Amino acid sequence: MYPFSEGSYAPRNGWYVAAFTSEIGEALLSRWILNQPVVLYRKADGTAVAVEGRCPHRHYPLGASKRVGDAVQCGYHGITFDSGGKCTFVPSQQSVPGVYSIRSYPLVERGLWAWIWPGDAGKADPSLIPDMEEIGFGLDGYRSEPFYYHEVDGRYQLLNDNLLDLTHLGYLHSSSIGTPDDAATPEERDTNERRVRSRRIMRNTKRQAVSEGRIDFDGPIDRVSGMDFHFPGFHAGIGEMLVSEGHPCAGEVLNSSRVWHAVTPAKRYTTNYFFAMGSIDHKGVDEMIEYLKPVLAEDMFATVEIEKIIRTMDELPPELMLKSDGTAVLGRRVLQKMMDAERADA
Repeated sequence: MYPFSEGSYAPRNGWYVAAFTSEIGEALLSRWILNQPVVLYRKADGTAVAVEGRCPHRHYPLGASKRVGDAVQCGYHGITFDSGGKCTFVPSQQSVPGVYSIRSYPLVERGLWAWIWPGDAGKADPSLIPDMEEIGFGLDGYRSEPFYYHEVDGRYQLLNDNLLDLTHLGYLHSSSIGTPDDAATPEERDTNERRVRSRRIMRNTKRQAVSEGRIDFDGPIDRVSGMDFHFPGFHAGIGEMLVSEGHPCAGEVLNSSRVWHAVTPAKRYTTNYFFAMGSIDHKGVDEMIEYLKPVLAEDMFATVEIEKIIRTMDELPPELMLKSDGTAVLGRRVLQKMMDAERADA
């Protein structure tokens, strides 16, 4: 499935964000993850769990059912499953068939996020979750908050591509967080087995519209902008504004922020999209909750409209690539390699 090889959609053996930790409570939370219905909730002791969201009897959605203690009781015929997926009660008979169970998913809470492993549970190593220090979460002096969750009508890789090519900031987001220098400035890339990193350092550059009235400085500025893609679906961004060289206060940090985009496949053509932010400007975090809503709406609009085109055309022409596509191409290749390895092991 575009842009991957035939039969490829998204890697299954990897940690994806299933929810913000603040979303998970006593009530059943329904979410589609890699084309499977999933239910998340907290047990009485506070532990968050994730189980299959489909009753094996008549495929009734367990997310539309109810809690009975720490178990989930299907709202259709009362069949009940514990938090590990084992069937414990069938109202219409005394014995429980041995085949009656639902899947239980590895789920780990770390940072603002609940991380789920949709693939082979035996390979679910929590050390593969992105390192919180590396992604810039929990830095001294930063206030970090979850902002939004959206289910976007576009395949997961379209949002990955969006975040792997930040040249769009100066055009799709020209009235808010970007300037033409986001595209014109050369990109520095660094990769390892866990992530692809991109950085742009813009010297003596034009300030973004978002900084007007928020930064008490009128002189020349330098900007650092970048994104780290932690496979298979987490993007950690950095944004810093400093006083430019030649000024008596050169190098002074005017603002520093981190943004986190979690991109989790929902169904084949829809995506769970989670956005969070941290900043040294604590008051500014509250202001950004409203300010960034239309910015993310622009990204989602682009994703939805591209999805409409690629799903409607009888034959999709090949992409005409640019130098700026290098990071996105690296990301695609890694994901394709992950999917190829899964097929080889099947």
